Amino acid sequence: MVHTSATSNDADDATSDDEALLDPSEAAEVVPDDLDHPMESDEEGGEVETAQEEIQLQNDSIAHFDLHSDSIYCIANHPLNPNIIATGGGDDTTYVFDTDFPSPVLPPSYESNPSATRSSLQPIAKLQGHTDSVNAITYTLPSGNFLITGGLDGRLRVHSTTTIKQPYPLFASAQEVPEINFLVPCPHPGYPDTFALGANDGSVWVYHIDEQDKDNHLQVIQAYYLHTESCTAGAWTPDGKLLVSVSEEGSLYVWDPFGEAAEAGIKSSSSGQAVVSLTAADQRFATEGGLFSVAVSPSGAFAAVGGAHGIIRVVGLPLLNTSTIQSHKSSGASKNTSGGKKQASGDAATSSRSQAGQILASLQMQSESIETLAFSPQHSLLAAGSVDGSIVLFDSKSQFAVRRHIKEAHDEFAVVKVAFGAGAGEEGAWFLTSCGMDGVVRRWDCRGQTGARGVGTGGHEQQGLVKEWRGHRGEGEGGGVLGFVLGEKGRVVTAGDDGVCLVFAA
Repeated sequence: MVHTSATSNDADDATSDDEALLDPSEAAEVVPDDLDHPMESDEEGGEVETAQEEIQLQNDSIAHFDLHSDSIYCIANHPLNPNIIATGGGDDTTYVFDTDFPSPVLPPSYESNPSATRSSLQPIAKLQGHTDSVNAITYTLPSGNFLITGGLDGRLRVHSTTTIKQPYPLFASAQEVPEINFLVPCPHPGYPDTFALGANDGSVWVYHIDEQDKDNHLQVIQAYYLHTESCTAGAWTPDGKLLVSVSEEGSLYVWDPFGEAAEAGIKSSSSGQAVVSLTAADQRFATEGGLFSVAVSPSGAFAAVGGAHGIIRVVGLPLLNTSTIQSHKSSGASKNTSGGKKQASGDAATSSRSQAGQILASLQMQSESIETLAFSPQHSLLAAGSVDGSIVLFDSKSQFAVRRHIKEAHDEFAVVKVAFGAGAGEEGAWFLTSCGMDGVVRRWDCRGQTGARGVGTGGHEQQGLVKEWRGHRGEGEGGGVLGFVLGEKGRVVTAGDDGVCLVFAA
């Protein structure tokens, strides 16, 4: 034992101290380099405890917006200037920002001193007034004169987009329902600045915004109450004359808000309010678990609705174009040679007046709920995205035959949205963009198996994958992509469950 208190007068102690101390040369010989020696716990576990797990981060975005403090539930872009983006989130706040910024001449890898961080895009406006999450948002058509937000507080808020002195001032507001589920702008040229909403109490409302009426800016055109449970989705026909809505109890109604179906001689269904009524009482239409998505074909001849367990029903709609109806009436006898067999061969086969309200096809290729549906505006394709992570493409001109089943489009994570179109030209019309709770955005070529070599994993390139973008958290990490909009030049702007919007270049 070394006694540090020994004195020079104690020779024996001094001697023992000298013997106990190590000579520097001896220390150099006997002390090994133990930097890489495993700890006892490492020997038991078979791994080195000090080894750090390598986390690979990938962010393919060219810009971002991160001022939301909670999940971003909804996103919309201006109809005339798609670079203007509006978002609503769980922080009860709406932001408006511009994604039109100059792209760098060279990629960051060519910069002499690349920056490690990137500043967020700055807002044009920050809109508050909701007391719960903003989960529905849209610009009015055709000119985007108003931005409308709907919240889980049931409040409807309308902001003017044309005021120069103050960006996006509040123009009108209302609160008629407990919670607002969706907002859809009406494309009818005769009814600008008109929109519909669906609520959790099952009601459907159609509003018109009137700038001239100072006493009543926000006017109720119609309110419908036939759904008995939450109204989950709605869509206008392309001409804006009819509105289709579905609900959790599995009902579908087609509404005639402007009375144009009645003028065309189309009578209302037994309900007295809707021109088409289908409910779970009809076993052919019944969907246990409810309906959650709807899309209308480009011609307006039929609608597809998606529900639980991967079920899709295709329903004929009334056509209000008198000349088209007369033409199909005169040629119907010669074309109907099926001997009474129900046809589902696209718009041409479903355009007759007699098929309104008829179930034209019943499809079930996916195992879980159909969360999103989209028709190609130029081709005979219907895309369906499911909670089971798959996307199916149906061909409406071939009795809705399956053209492609991408079983793991977003691995085992839910597909949230699908949308056709990616820039101008014939090629862009074949592209389908999808997002999911895996935090990834993907773009598919629907013409065939024309995926880019080396893009994606799990055989995605064999299913037509042409590009994918990463940057959001996902895969169970408290993230995912809750929506997106398509901008100019093929850009994609996302709404993230992680509270971030990312801008991806085509």
